[in-house]
Amino acid sequence: MYQLEFRSYRRPFRQPLITSHGLWAAREGIIVRLTASDGRMGWGEIAPLPDFGSERLEAALLCCDRLFPTVTPEAILEIPENLPACTFAFVSALTELTVALPPPLDLPQSGLLPAGEAALEAWPLLWAEGKRTFKWKIAVGAWRDELAVLETLRDALPDEAALRLDANGGLTWDIACEWLTVCDRLNIEYVEQPLPVDYFDDLLRLSDRFQTPIALDESAGTVQQMESCYRRGWRGIFVIKPAIAGCPVRLREFCQTHDIDAVFSSVLGTSIAREAGLRLAADLAPNRAAGFGVEQWFRESDREFLDTLWRD
Repeated sequence: MYQLEFRSYRRPFRQPLITSHGLWAAREGIIVRLTASDGRMGWGEIAPLPDFGSERLEAALLCCDRLFPTVTPEAILEIPENLPACTFAFVSALTELTVALPPPLDLPQSGLLPAGEAALEAWPLLWAEGKRTFKWKIAVGAWRDELAVLETLRDALPDEAALRLDANGGLTWDIACEWLTVCDRLNIEYVEQPLPVDYFDDLLRLSDRFQTPIALDESAGTVQQMESCYRRGWRGIFVIKPAIAGCPVRLREFCQTHDIDAVFSSVLGTSIAREAGLRLAADLAPNRAAGFGVEQWFRESDREFLDTLWRD
């Protein structure tokens, strides 16, 4: 039996993140803390992304209210599958209390660039910090204009830099083909979720038609969705956001059973979600840079933010 405390938060970005889903101004989530009878603590973070198949924040708060004020391991394991962000947070906190965890490894990270021409000014700062892989959001403006920026960006980046594009499901078939034709020429690492979730068969066709790999993101946000995509024939890249995937044990089993090509990625949460995700990524030894390089999107450090949240 563990004492449960939780606090919701709203953390504005330094500048809004623009994707094909719209403008995202702040990360909202919940920090949970489990305390054992001997005073030991385990921390977890609920950072939902409903557009990627997770629950909404309101449902997560109801889950915390139902479990409050004390929770057992059995109750945590009974959190329903339709609350994947809650499952990840509570299982992570429970694991911290029951397993001797090593510190997360310092894995190679990609840096998240702003959309549009702002990427041209942003990448040198990330390069100076040691980033060698960059992720750029597309499908937020006129596609011909974005393709022109892509040409400029690829020319500006050093030869050893890797560039991956993320459409967040915002392209049509014809425009996706235009993008991928250019990407084949520019040696782009991959294009993430070029088509909406409902166009799975077309995503398979794109994967076969072009040299540039396709990565699933919104289509495979939870372990349940990943399993479904694999059964339907997907053998390309999976972008895995552990914080919304569901049970870490089930996620590990899926990755190890199928030996998938995985990119582990952030949900722009705090260091609590990031460290839990990085531990999992390190265990599974992916061969691509992880997508947790997002610190520059916030004004204050994680430590400052969390100290203030829990003190207030």
